[in-house]
Order: sequence, then structure tokens, then C-alpha cells
Amino acid sequence: MNRSAGFAGWVDTATAPPQRLPDGIDAALAYMADATGHPVYTRWTLTLLKRGCPSLADAKRDHPVVFALLLDHDAAIEYWERGRLRVVAPDRAPAPATVLLRLLKQHRRFRFAPDQPATQPAMPAVNADAPMTAIAIPETASPAAAPAVWLAALAPGTDASGRAWLARAGRFANASPVTNTLGVADDAQAVALFLRERASRSPHTLRAYLAELRRLILWCDRHQLGPLSDLTRDNLLAYRTALERTRRTTPAAGTNVSTTRTPPAGLQATTRARALAVVSSLFRYWLRTGYLIANPAAELSGGAATRDSWTPSRVMPASVLALCDAVVNGTTPDTMSALVWARRGAIWSLYRFAGVRLAELVWSEAESLPRLEVDPQSQWTLHVLGKGSKRRSIPLPSVCMPALRAYRLARALPERPSPFERVPLIHSEKRDALGHSGLYDEVKAVLLAAEAQVSSGDLATLTLLRAASTHWLRHGYARALVVDHAVPLPVAQTLLGHASVQTTAAYAKTDLAQTRAFVEGSFPGPQHCVHIR
Repeated sequence: MNRSAGFAGWVDTATAPPQRLPDGIDAALAYMADATGHPVYTRWTLTLLKRGCPSLADAKRDHPVVFALLLDHDAAIEYWERGRLRVVAPDRAPAPATVLLRLLKQHRRFRFAPDQPATQPAMPAVNADAPMTAIAIPETASPAAAPAVWLAALAPGTDASGRAWLARAGRFANASPVTNTLGVADDAQAVALFLRERASRSPHTLRAYLAELRRLILWCDRHQLGPLSDLTRDNLLAYRTALERTRRTTPAAGTNVSTTRTPPAGLQATTRARALAVVSSLFRYWLRTGYLIANPAAELSGGAATRDSWTPSRVMPASVLALCDAVVNGTTPDTMSALVWARRGAIWSLYRFAGVRLAELVWSEAESLPRLEVDPQSQWTLHVLGKGSKRRSIPLPSVCMPALRAYRLARALPERPSPFERVPLIHSEKRDALGHSGLYDEVKAVLLAAEAQVSSGDLATLTLLRAASTHWLRHGYARALVVDHAVPLPVAQTLLGHASVQTTAAYAKTDLAQTRAFVEGSFPGPQHCVHIR
């Protein structure tokens, strides 16, 4: 590969410092394979296959598709395309340069900059005088993105001119440079520093913080209050009351639902607690760093009391779960490819038998998680990145092994993952890995298919299937541990990744029959009592 082909102009921005790809095609392919953790383009021959495996039996087990193709051809081409390895005959394979270029365009870590030095792009500066409009922050934005991007996502104005709503300072802002350790003079920069310090470790935390701060700013704008450093204790108490009266749903146009007779149905208790917790955290951070001279949000959040009274209710009965399992274990529909069907079964099995959150199956290239691991005893473990960027290892039951093996074989991957494998756990047909919405849609597709197996008169089951989601499977997993099998709470807490054991213990409240059995066993009847003379 010469420089005119353009691959030397590609820069790997994930290295420190960023570096360019090698000139030669073989060296560039080897670099990409090492950087991505999976093969990119390999020309297999029987000699090469024997060289990499101790025996033909091992070669057949580790590379079944390649082995089968070599029985009829002198060579087999294995290349990476859209999140999976494809194996074809040499006359049907694309050129190595085509595969490499396609992969470079799919990965965000590689940039084409033939005439620029391989350095990190400069971060745009925050301009407090520039107008900011309400825009949606992209899900792919890094937590270390420029403050200007975060602040633009927070501003409430949607008009063309925009307003620098956050670029002000209120009555409680500390103007003294001696005690104001943040060293900023307006809320815009103070919010940016808060987000970078408190929400930079996880994109999910950042997304939640942005949503709650937007909610507060929109409420302030509606009531002509603000900036944030100007809010009083009375303002924040009024905001807390507004959360309790905010409607969760809006009646559709043309319906006969009366908005005057129906009392406002407030947000759910967990949503209100999260909203107030974010606001309290912001003001507490500002006071601690000296940006504020007082904290009007002190003891505003009642999250602890809400968590103590929380009881999970979104749990599918065992009969409904069995119905969905039967759908997944059925034959492949004629309208769907075998690979997509195998992927759906693997996704369902992981959410069903690992109890992970929706985001925990989203591929993180930086952490190479989630990933599967198999020990010498053929026991499988799922490693994920949970809340707060905490790693968690979840032993997988044998019941979900067939679905995972079938999916890996459909992707032309070895049946058992290697210790150094860095392939996205769930692939996408359009990009390298399936994202939040794709994973959610696959689970909903299983639930929708299960509806077709329910009689039209069974409204209770139909309602459950239409309302269920990935988190319902997590609740079912937790309930099976805590209630059905009485797993010790600390063990269940570790498997679920709960920060507090109180959250895990809440699942014990869902089964009155077991609680009643414990009470009966603790206080036996008179016939079991021992009389002492």
C-alpha cells in the first residue's frame, strides 16, 4: 500500500499521541486487527490452519466455517464486515483495501487527515456572550466533550436568535476571586465544571444530569425566574411541588378527557427523587467550591426516604416468561435471516438470565466491554460496565449457553471466546455494534411475537406483554434470586450491581407468601412447643 492510496492519511486518535496507520497494506491490516481486537482480513489455507491449531479436530472446532470451505477450495477469505466475520471463497471476496477502508469509516476513533499533523483536535472555548439554543446532545458525545456542547444542550430557548440564559450570575453567586475556587463568574461556566467533575465518568450519568437540569431550566423560564444562582429556597420548594403535579402523559387531541376534573398525576416517586437529587448535588457542589455564598437547596431531596419505600412492581409472571422463551427457542421465521434470529435469541438470553440493565449490553470500545469469558471448566461469565463505571462479573447459567453459542457460530466466530477477544458482544448490520435502541427493539420484538400466541380474551397477559421492557427482565432476575431461591442479599446485590443493599432487599417485599412462611416458621403452633416442667 503506497501513500497515494490514502491509508497513511488515516489517524488513530485513540492512542497517545495519535499516530498514523502504516503505509503497507499488510502492516495496516495487522495494525487494525490489533487496535480493534478482531481479525480484519485473513487468507486461510490448509497449511496456515494447521500451523495455528494443534490438530485438525481443534481447527474444525475453532474455525468451523473456514474448515468447511477449505474442503472444497484451496483458500478461504475471512474478513470483517458490519460487526461479524464473513468467510467466502477467494473469487467472492472483496479486496483487502476495500475491507480496510470500510472499517476505518465505521470506527469513530479513526480520522482521515492527510494534510494535518496527528494531534488531538482543539476543544472550542466557551463564549459566555454567544447565544445558545436548545439542542439535543448526541448519545455518542464523550463525557469529556467541550463545555460549549453541554451548555448548548441545557439552554431553554428554541428561537433562532437564542438567549444566553445560563451566562449570568444571580444574587447568591460569589464574586470574590479569593473564596470562589471555581474561578468563574457565571452559571454557564459553573454548570460546565459541575458536569465535567460529577458526570464525566459515565455517558449515562451525563445524560441523566442533562435531562434533569433541562427540566429545571425550562421550569424557571416558564415562571420567569433565574439564573440558577438566583433561585431562593421558596423557588426550589415551588419546583418540588410542581414535580408532584406535573402530568406524566398528555391527553391526545380530540379526546373527551377533561383536564379540569382530572387531578394532575405527578411524576413517579423515583423520577421526582432523581430530579431533586441532581438539583441538590449541583447547589451543594457550588457551595462547596465557593461559587455560591449560600445553598438554597439544602435538604431539598428526599431520595433516601423514597428509596426505603420503593417496591418493584414491573415483574412478569413465570408463565409469561415461559411463553417468551418458547418464542425465542422456536424455528427461524421465513422473513428473517438466521444471523438476525440468532442475535435476537442471544440478546433475550442475556437480559433474561443475567439481569443486566439496558445500557450494560452496549459496546464500549474504550473498555472492551461487555465481553464473555469461559474458564477451563467451561463456565461462562459476562463482564459488564455498570453504573458509575463499575465493572461487574456475572456468572451465566447453562440455560443461556445454547443461544450464545449459536449466535457466535452464526457470526463465524469460534464457539468459545478467546481470552483476548475484543469483538463487540452484539453486532449491528449498519455499524460495528448494536446501540440502546437496537437492543431495546430486539427485546420488544420477542414480546410482540409472544402476543400472537395469546388468546384475544386474555387481556391481562396481553397488557403485560405490551407494557414490558428490558428492565422488567431485570426485575424478574432479581426476584428469582431474592424471593424464589433466597439468595443472600449481599450476593444478590453484587450480581445486580446495586449501590445499596436496601434496593436489593426491596424485592423481598413482592412476595407475601414467603414472608408469611418465614413468620410461621419463627412462631410454631402449640403442637410444636416443648413443655418445660
